[in-house]
Amino acid sequence: MRPSSSDHAESDAIEGLPHPRDTERLFGHAEAEQGLLDAYRTRRLSHAWLIGGPRGIGKATLAWRFTRFLLANPDPDGAAVQAASDLSVPRSHPVWARLQSGGFADVAVLRREWNDKTKKIFSEIRVDDVREALQLFQRASAAGGYRICIIDSADDLNRSSANALLKVIEEPPARSLFLIVAHQPTQVMPTILSRCRKMILTGLSPDDVRGAVVATGQVGDAPAADLDAVIGRSHGSVRQTIRMLGGARLGLDRDLRQELDRLPDVDWRALHRLADRLAAAEAAEPSGIMLETVLDWLDTRVRTHAMAATPARRLAPLAEVWEKVRAAAREAEALNLDKRPLLLSIFADLAQATRMAGLS
Repeated sequence: MRPSSSDHAESDAIEGLPHPRDTERLFGHAEAEQGLLDAYRTRRLSHAWLIGGPRGIGKATLAWRFTRFLLANPDPDGAAVQAASDLSVPRSHPVWARLQSGGFADVAVLRREWNDKTKKIFSEIRVDDVREALQLFQRASAAGGYRICIIDSADDLNRSSANALLKVIEEPPARSLFLIVAHQPTQVMPTILSRCRKMILTGLSPDDVRGAVVATGQVGDAPAADLDAVIGRSHGSVRQTIRMLGGARLGLDRDLRQELDRLPDVDWRALHRLADRLAAAEAAEPSGIMLETVLDWLDTRVRTHAMAATPARRLAPLAEVWEKVRAAAREAEALNLDKRPLLLSIFADLAQATRMAGLS
């Protein structure tokens, strides 16, 4: 496990919040947690698990929680495992400090890494990162237990890196475990999906979101009405709630959604003013407010119409724009592009797509 550097952010962390490996409590997902525990102590643990669901609902926290439990309890027949009611490990256990320091030779993490040349995080998980991480499975376990690779997230794999990962998942060494976090499970390479046991998580309840947010200490002086409004808009995501509580994000998100809800009509004058506000906000604190809001709006719109049995061919234009916006988000992050022309271009595409789909 490569130690993390304090000199730059980790791509699988949210600024100002504990990293998933350092998060002690898991809110919600008790059924999923019990499923992992039961699979381990009955010796029916699949070698690869895809933990899917929306961003910010605790998927990576669950993966790290299970990793800690396995490292602290390497014998599935041990009394502690057989008596366990969940995957908790006391903070006093040495496994906590070792994971935080990157001191476990039996754990590898696959995520977008830091680019020393650009001084930014790569936009994808590169094939070289996969090959380096998977060296873990070419040597014996240091502690005699599982060798564990956490992928956070599969959405960041490109075709070459996904194929490199697939080669090991296809023929896994003994006592190897892959915990694959995926925000969009249907976008994961089918051959990887077919070799995983799937655990699809849903958004947290409002009470669980509130509990998780309060536990982070990030509520600050936010009025209760604002917190309730953000939670109601977060689709059960702690990540989204935290990000929206910061600065002017709530107002920007609200105004952007107002323009999105006008579609296919577009008030270009209002949109230009909003683009200037977003550009100023993101220059002060890069946060991807605009891209996150647009992707969330698109995702919600497609899922809502799909549940209403809207024919897939009518939703195809929106799905195509979703892919285009997702690619634009990666490019904008990698190249630090001006968000103003990007926003105007996205709205032009969205207006055309919603008109073609006959949706309002």
